[in-house]
Amino acid sequence: MDHWEAHTVTSAEVVRPGQVAALAALFDDGLPAPGVGDVLPRLWHWVALPHWPVSSEVGPDGHPLRGTFLPPIELPRRMFAGGEVEFHGDLRVGETVRRESTVESVKEKSGQSGALVIVAVRTRLFGDGGELRVDERQDLIYRDADTARSSGEFAAVERAAELRPVGRPLRRADAWAWDFSTDPTLLMRFSSATANAHRIHYDWPYATRVEGYPGLVVHGPLMTLTLAETFRLERPDGEISRLTHRNKAPLFCGQSASVQGRPTADGVALELMGPDDTGVRTAVNVVSSGGTAVQAS
Repeated sequence: MDHWEAHTVTSAEVVRPGQVAALAALFDDGLPAPGVGDVLPRLWHWVALPHWPVSSEVGPDGHPLRGTFLPPIELPRRMFAGGEVEFHGDLRVGETVRRESTVESVKEKSGQSGALVIVAVRTRLFGDGGELRVDERQDLIYRDADTARSSGEFAAVERAAELRPVGRPLRRADAWAWDFSTDPTLLMRFSSATANAHRIHYDWPYATRVEGYPGLVVHGPLMTLTLAETFRLERPDGEISRLTHRNKAPLFCGQSASVQGRPTADGVALELMGPDDTGVRTAVNVVSSGGTAVQAS
């Protein structure tokens, strides 16, 4: 990385109605799809502001080649580790916003599975009047591909071709308790909606034979968005002002999972649990204002 330097990338982006409709259709949770002029639900900017790289700039894993915006890290496995988002105002479907992104830090560490690199990316979104609307940090982790094969940390997962569509991915079990299900079509639709070509989410041979996973990997952003969507379903009149999220372990396509939430002094703590409640996959802490919990039906 001797010749690489962090720099800010600035662009004008439209909050795309088509991408918003795609996520609403994916969740299929009974809430109306936001249309042009409507307030964008919190965290949906991950879907509404996609960026497709040109084909000549796509790397072997499906992500853009490193060494331009992101540093030229040689470790092959990339994971969405977490971050924090502060909402200073609403985004609206169809409006044009200014996006400023920069790599804030690159840290090399040694973990239980070997060498890893943590890259922190900061993105700020501004309205047409120059006012800050969203300020966020995303943490990306890069690791060696062989760690999954050698560690034996993953349970057996059904082959992607044997999985059937699950219908609605979120189904309510009780107050602040939801079941979450995935299938290959759901993952493909989310990849398309978010311009995420990472092959671990749709290419079963690549995910299992190259990166060493037992199956297709459920997107970290999808798991985090699912927790934010649970908050929106439970407290439709609540507003998220700050959200911290952390992906602790992978969830694989077809594995059963559940969402569990509990109110806190200033918001809600939410967790996405693995099969049979075997460990937290994603944790989200929401700081919010207003909102009345919906009673279980």
